[in-house]
Parts: sequence; C-alpha cells; structure tokens
Amino acid sequence: MIRMTATNRHSSSFRDPSGYVEVSGGKVYRHINPVYFDQYQAIKKAGFFEKLFEKKLLIPHKEISANANAIVLEAEQVPFVTYPYEWSFAQYKHAALHTLKLQKYCLQNGFSLKDATAFNITFHNGAPVFIDTLSIENYTDGEPWRAYKQFLMHFLGPLVLAKYFGNDMLKLLHQYIDGLSLQKVVELLPFKARFSTILYTSLYLTAKYEGKYSADKNKAKGGGKAAISKNAQLKIIDALYDYIKGLNINEKTEWNNYYAVTNYDKAAFDHKKELVKSWVDKIKADKIIDHGGNDGTFSRVLTAKASLILTTDIDANAINQNYTQVLKNKEQNIIPVVCDLMNPPAGIGFNNKERQSLKDRLISSQFDVSLALALIHHISLTGNVPFLMSAEYFAQLSKYLIIEFPDRDDSWVSFLLDSKREFRGHFDYYNLENFEKDYKEYFSIVEKTVIQGTSRTLYLFERNQ
Repeated sequence: MIRMTATNRHSSSFRDPSGYVEVSGGKVYRHINPVYFDQYQAIKKAGFFEKLFEKKLLIPHKEISANANAIVLEAEQVPFVTYPYEWSFAQYKHAALHTLKLQKYCLQNGFSLKDATAFNITFHNGAPVFIDTLSIENYTDGEPWRAYKQFLMHFLGPLVLAKYFGNDMLKLLHQYIDGLSLQKVVELLPFKARFSTILYTSLYLTAKYEGKYSADKNKAKGGGKAAISKNAQLKIIDALYDYIKGLNINEKTEWNNYYAVTNYDKAAFDHKKELVKSWVDKIKADKIIDHGGNDGTFSRVLTAKASLILTTDIDANAINQNYTQVLKNKEQNIIPVVCDLMNPPAGIGFNNKERQSLKDRLISSQFDVSLALALIHHISLTGNVPFLMSAEYFAQLSKYLIIEFPDRDDSWVSFLLDSKREFRGHFDYYNLENFEKDYKEYFSIVEKTVIQGTSRTLYLFERNQ
C-alpha cells in the first residue's frame, strides 16, 4: 500500500475526514479513510463511478489497494490544475453548469454531492471536470441538497456579480476561499436583481434565512433543515441551470481584440508564426507556457507539437475568446488562464499552500519552453521591471525561452515611452544591447532573427546550467 509522508501529501488535502490526496512519483493517489468505506462501496457496487467516468462528469480512477485501514485509488493525471479566480466568465459558467449536471445525475441515481466548492472543478482535456471523488454520498429521501448553499456562495454569487460589475468579481474567491457571503452578495446587487425569481429565491431568501438563523440559532430546530422531495430538488437544479446557462457579460477590455489592431502586416505575422513553430520543433518542446498569449493565436500554431499548452493573459475577455475556440475546435491540450503577470495569483489558505501560487504550479510542472511574444515592452515600460528581474523570473519556469524584443522605434514602444513624460530619460536603458546583456546572466542565445518588416527581434534562449 502507498504510505503517506509529510512531503507527498497534497497541501490542499486536509479538510475532508473521508480521505486525502497524495502525489508521489508523478502520480496522484486518493486515500480513503474507514469513515467513508460504506459510501465508497455503495457507489462502487452500483457501478456509478463507471457511469460518471463515461459521461466525463468525474475524473477517472482505478482502485490499486484496499485493507482495513485504507482504500487507495490512483486518479487520472490532470496536467495542470487551475483555480476559479483564474477562469474567464465562460469557464466559470461552464464549471457551475458541470456541477449542477453532476448533482442532477447523482440524484437521479440515488446519490448526492456533499461538497460543491468551485475548487472541486478544474479544466482537463478541453472541458470542466469534477476532481473530488469523495464528495459523492448516498442520497436520503427528503433530505435537502447539503451543498446547495455552498454552490450559491462559490458559483451563483460570483457569476451574478460579474454580470453586473465585470470580470474582476470572478477573482473574489482568491480572497474568500470558502465562498462569498450571500448577505454581502445581495447587498452589492442592484435593486432590480430582486425581480429575478431565481435570484430572489436562491440568493435573497437564502441570505435572509442565513441571517435569521445566525442571529437566533438556539431556537432553530432540526438544524434548520426542512424535508424536500427529490422531484422538487431536480426542479430547483433545472431552474438554476437554465438561469446560469443564459448569463452573459458585456464588458470591453483593453486587449480582447489585440490582433485586430496589431501593427504587423500579414507577411510579418506569418514569419513570426513560422519562427516560433520551427524553434519549438527544434527543441522538441512538449509542455509550453504562452505568457500574454491573448486569444491563443500563437498557441494554436503549436497544438500538433505539444501535449500541454498553458495560455495566460491579463485580459479576461481574450481568455474567454481562447476558451470559446478550445470548445469550438475540440482542443484538448490548451488550457486558457486569466493571469496578470505583474500580480499573479499567490498561494492562499492554510500556510498559503492550500491553493498553490501560480508560480509554484508552473515551476513544479516543469515546462519545456516559455513564449513571451509582444510582452517584454509591457513588462519593462508599463511595469518598470528591469531586464534582469524579468530574466530571473522566466529562468525559473522553463529551460527554453522564446521572447520577442520590440526596439525603441517600434510604434508600441514609442507610445509607451511617450507616456513616461518627464521620466522618459530614465528608460534610456531600454534597448537591444542592454536587453541581451542582462538576459545573458540567465540565458544563452541559441538563435535570434529580426521579424521581417518590423523593428522586433525574436530570440530563442536556453537557460544557463
């Protein structure tokens, strides 16, 4: 049997008494404690796990050992786990719909979800998937959905706030790891929101009950739970599903149409694509990070060459477009991630490791190459980050780096320098010579080429040993 040690138990796996997750030898194991044996055996005997795998509702697993102390499962490997505050609106919405789909299917087969946190969902093979096997329990007739309020706090609340106030509302779980207070949600929503039947019953009434129960909990009987039939629960789930499916967001962002206003002509654009493709092929890269990848245009040049491409961008609408293309093209190896490179998601939760920082996850995933196309001038001139500091950052993430340097007479660079006004002279260091000198502290130049028809140079760097 696999034995847990302090070094391989996953830092996020401690809340559920039913078991825990361990990562060892590059594999993911789920240890089931005796308290969950009966539930697990009931689900297994009913053949329900296989049904969930077939419908792609739950991450697949296989049982590898069992004794009186523990049952050990080996779970299918998810190449990279993303968190709710790294999703675009469509990703978040589809994660919510997936959770409702799973709960409905569970109810129809005599089971239920005891947990509906958004952290139980990640994106794998181009779609959302539920990854917490031990969140499924036997359904008791008449018992309300135990995780209903949690679903509202983790999914409906953030999505509705995003509908009214923009994409940034989807980042709130980075601050509120246990979900948003429903009382706070309804306080923030505009008055007209209460005229929505689904919002009034799901958010306003639940928040009202939550406040009343909290203030007078000693008078509550039976834990405040009332019996509710399975059919009634299915109707609630269907109503939530239809409402969330119809949610949209209308927010203009700076970079969501970046390639429509780029200063590349077609020949330069094609030249850059061919360079990137040939260099990735040359170094035989299998796992790629595309920093500032916008809608994934350059990631898609490489889909036939890589098993995993993580495309990050600060612009949530650009990531939304990328995710839409992933669905349309049925791409299984691109994972779009909302990320501000100047302020990437930090570790949160207990010991700041319950949900790992994006940087820690990138480093542990051991990517082969990082792409930083049309990015360094924003890092250096908008973010004021010295070349040495950005070089040090990229050197931590991958062995190779493909980076594009726009020189001072590039139109975007000229615009950014002009915006510095009286401090423009401070940025005289921004030139090709200084860029190469500082980056050589961490990298060696393998190849460099001027992109035809532009003032931009593309570099293939290899990290110094």
